[in-house]
Amino acid sequence: GGQLRQRRIGEDGAGHRGVGAPPGGGAPGVVQGRLAGADDDAVEDAADEGTGTVPGTGSHTAPYRGWHGVRVRTIGLLGGMSWESSALYYRLLNEGVRGRLGGLHSARCVLLSVDFAGIEALQAAGDWDAAGELLAADAAAVQAAGADLVLLCTNTMHRVAPALEAVLDVPLLHIADVTARAVTAAGLTRVGLLGTAFTMEQPFLRERLAAGGLDVLVPGPDDRAEVHRVVYDELCRGVVSDVSRARFVEVVGRLVAEGAQGVVLGCTEIELLLGADDVDVPVFATTALHVQAALDAALR
Repeated sequence: GGQLRQRRIGEDGAGHRGVGAPPGGGAPGVVQGRLAGADDDAVEDAADEGTGTVPGTGSHTAPYRGWHGVRVRTIGLLGGMSWESSALYYRLLNEGVRGRLGGLHSARCVLLSVDFAGIEALQAAGDWDAAGELLAADAAAVQAAGADLVLLCTNTMHRVAPALEAVLDVPLLHIADVTARAVTAAGLTRVGLLGTAFTMEQPFLRERLAAGGLDVLVPGPDDRAEVHRVVYDELCRGVVSDVSRARFVEVVGRLVAEGAQGVVLGCTEIELLLGADDVDVPVFATTALHVQAALDAALR
C-alpha cells in the first residue's frame, strides 16, 4: 500500500465508466444535450434551415456542413483548469465524433487553455470577480475563434459562469444542468457531491443541481479537506494514487450511508481517479456528461 504511480489519461477507462460513460458507449442515464437558453425545436429548425441563427441565443455562426450531410457546430472549449482534465475533454470529444460518424472523423472544436496558476491564486484569494473578468475575456476569444457553443471545462469555475454568459452571444452549456438531467434520467433524486472545497461548500453548483430536482449531500469537513487536497496536490499534477482512490471510496461510502443514491464527480479531475467499478452506486462523471451533451448539440 501507499504506492504512487503516474498514469497517463489514455491508459485505461477509469473516470468515464458507468453512468457517465464516454460518448457512444450507450450507458444508461447519459444526458441528451440541448443548447442552454434555446428551445430544442428552434435549435433543430435553425440547423435544418442552414441559417446558423438559434432563436433566443444570439448564435450567429452558420453550422459547418460535414461529410454525410451532417451539420456540425464548432464546439468551443475553455480549459486548462487543469490541463489534465482538459486533455480528457479533448480525447472524449474526438472519440465521440469517431464513434458517431466513423472512419477518420474527429471533433470540430477550438480550445483556449489558460494558465491555471493565475486562476488558482484568484480562487485561493476569493477574488472571483477578477477570475470572472479574465475568463469572460477568454470565453469571448473562444467565440471569436468560431465557436457555436462553449464549454467551461471545470466545475469550480462555473462559480463565475454568469460573467461568461454576459459576454457570449453563443450558448454556454452549463455543466450542472447537464449533470442534473443525467441524474434524473437515471431515476435518482438524492446524490453525493465530490469536488473542490469551493464546489462542495459554496452554493453555485449545489443550488443549480437542486434547481434540477436533486437533493445534494456533501461530505463532512475532514472528508471535504481531503478530497480538495487530492484534487490540487495530486490530480491536477498528474498523480493518481491507489491510496487516494481508497480514501475516496470511503468518502462515497459515508455519503451512501447518509442516503445518497449515487455520486456526482463534481470536479473534472476526479474522473481520472474514480470510476463506476470502484463503488457500488451509480457514478455521474461530469466531464463525460458535458462532452456527451456538447456532441448532441453540435452534431445535428
